[in-house]
Amino acid sequence: MGMGSDMYRQQILDHYKNPRNYGELEDPTFTHEGENPSCGDTIRVDVRLEDDGETIEYAAFSGDGCAISQASASMLTSRLQGMTLDELEALDTDDVTEMLGVDISPMRIKCAVLARQVTQDGARIHEGEVDIDRTTTED
Repeated sequence: MGMGSDMYRQQILDHYKNPRNYGELEDPTFTHEGENPSCGDTIRVDVRLEDDGETIEYAAFSGDGCAISQASASMLTSRLQGMTLDELEALDTDDVTEMLGVDISPMRIKCAVLARQVTQDGARIHEGEVDIDRTTTED
């Protein structure tokens, strides 16, 4: 962990203190909520799709939690814009940790991936693939 990791830590703190895309969308295509009970993180993600029904036009989040969960949600909602639902579905834990740019301890992985899981579950619900009320990292 050298100077580069300090830069990423600063980036995480910046996204935590000054979150991008924070708030709720008016008329989202889908909305979903979830939680990480082990840390107390909660996230709500709103997604608006473009007219093609496949491409993410805009994503926003709201919620509360640790710096990792909130920064991850901020970074993810920015990254999602222009992605298709198939590209969203393909995102995995490695993609999230690469986006954050720092090593995430096993105890904090659930914090880091919460927004991704909530968004993927929201898309699956929207497409009629699953029927769940709330995402939890404990499943």
